[in-house]
Amino acid sequence: MALNFIPTVWAARLLQQLEKVHVYGQTGVVNRDYEGEIRDRGDSVKIATVGDVNVGNYTRNTDMAVQVLDDADQMLLIDQAKFFNFTYDDVDNAQQAVNTMDAAMQSAAYKLKDAADSFIAGHYVHAPADTGVGDDTTPLNALAANVAYKLLVDLGTKLDERNVPSDGRSVIVPPFFHGALLQDDRFVKYGGAGQEATLRNGMVGEAAGFRVLKSNNVPNTSSTKYKVIALHPMGFSFAEQIVKVESYRVEKQFANGAKGLHVYGGRLVRPQAWAVGTVNNSA
Repeated sequence: MALNFIPTVWAARLLQQLEKVHVYGQTGVVNRDYEGEIRDRGDSVKIATVGDVNVGNYTRNTDMAVQVLDDADQMLLIDQAKFFNFTYDDVDNAQQAVNTMDAAMQSAAYKLKDAADSFIAGHYVHAPADTGVGDDTTPLNALAANVAYKLLVDLGTKLDERNVPSDGRSVIVPPFFHGALLQDDRFVKYGGAGQEATLRNGMVGEAAGFRVLKSNNVPNTSSTKYKVIALHPMGFSFAEQIVKVESYRVEKQFANGAKGLHVYGGRLVRPQAWAVGTVNNSA
């Protein structure tokens, strides 16, 4: 198998697998506007953030005021790097009916996804405090009647107050929160699990103006206080790349090996586009 190993092909296939399994890192939840060409860990991308454009009343035959746009640069640093490195014995590979490399690469993609998604989710700490609903001291009990759906409404209101566009909003919830939504007719009848198009990249339905996605990577404090993040893709910029995939022969075994390097980085460039609810799964 090592003789047929083409690094660029496997790198592309692994990246494609990653894109299929991301929840937090998928396009439409975050943006990849500045991904560009990533060569290695330590690369950076300058993001120019332009201020609001003024609108004024027009008067005939009168010069219009000219606005000099304010801008500020932010750096998106590719500062995360994860590797995989596995071997497969010649005898085992010859006896297996499945393609060993395909199965291993799929497993690698899921593991890399978990690390990258947890990295993105951890940026909830940079969301503005005044867009929060509940906190570690007074978390909401998501299993109480009407609490789960009401939290989505409240998070939507927080984004509305920040002039965040209503189109393209998502909210990412833990499994128990999704279970609570399934007991609410407002979710089940008007956008819940019965819709065929929802079962992709963690999406489980629509509610209160959000695409609802489910993930086991929802941040939590002491496994009790979970951070439900409502967000718009303009808020977070994410970039990733599989920069190296190599095959090698294990020196003292009849076995092949494969290793790879996944680099990525992200930044909450518009914090106002994130709102965070803190919930428990008990009273």
